[in-house]
Parts: sequence; C-alpha cells; structure tokens
Amino acid sequence: MDEALKDRILITLSVLTAIFFFSTLSSCNSAMRQRSARDKEMAARLALEEKSGKYSQEKSALEEKAKAKENEVVELKATLDATKKALLQDQLVSQSLKDELQKVTKLKENLEEQLQQAVSDGKKPKK
Repeated sequence: MDEALKDRILITLSVLTAIFFFSTLSSCNSAMRQRSARDKEMAARLALEEKSGKYSQEKSALEEKAKAKENEVVELKATLDATKKALLQDQLVSQSLKDELQKVTKLKENLEEQLQQAVSDGKKPKK
C-alpha cells in the first residue's frame, strides 16, 4: 500500500503542479494584457495632454490677436471720429465761404449797376 499511496500522492501532486503551472501562466498572461492596456492608456493620456497644451497655446495666441484687433478697431473708430469732425468743420467753412462769395457777388453786381447808372447819367446831355 505504501507504493499505491506514494503513486496517488505523486499523481495528486503532479495534477496540482500542472494546475498551479497553468494558473501561473494565465496570471502572467493577464498581467501582460493589463500592462499593455495601461501603457496604451498612458500613451493616449500623454497625447491628449500634449494636444491640450497645444490648444491652450493656440487659444492664448488667438486671444492676443483678438485683443490687438480690438485695439485696432478702437484706434480706427477714434480716427474715424476725428475725420468726421474735420469733414464737418470743412463743410461749415465751405458753406460760410459760399455765403461770403454770394454776398460779394451781390455787392459786385450792385456796384456794377450803380456804376452803369453813374456812367449813363454822366453821358446824358446836360440841359
């Protein structure tokens, strides 16, 4: 019986060894899959982080450009207002000059009429 018991123990130990061996292989395989998944996730996270940094830089650059354009718009509005004021002043000056010209023209016409009357009165024979 000792021999049969030894054989049983040996078979049992062999079966247990095979079970432990295959469970160890399965565990190693599972660990490799988990490590691979973790590495892929880390790579994806790093890529997203780089994109996020890149987008942040682009955003700040675009914000700076927008502020510069806003400042340019403000300057252009100020220039436009100044130009409008200058144009209005020029129009007022032009209108006043036209008025003065009309007055001078009327005075000239009156003087010419008076001169013609004086000349015609001077040419009449004296009685």
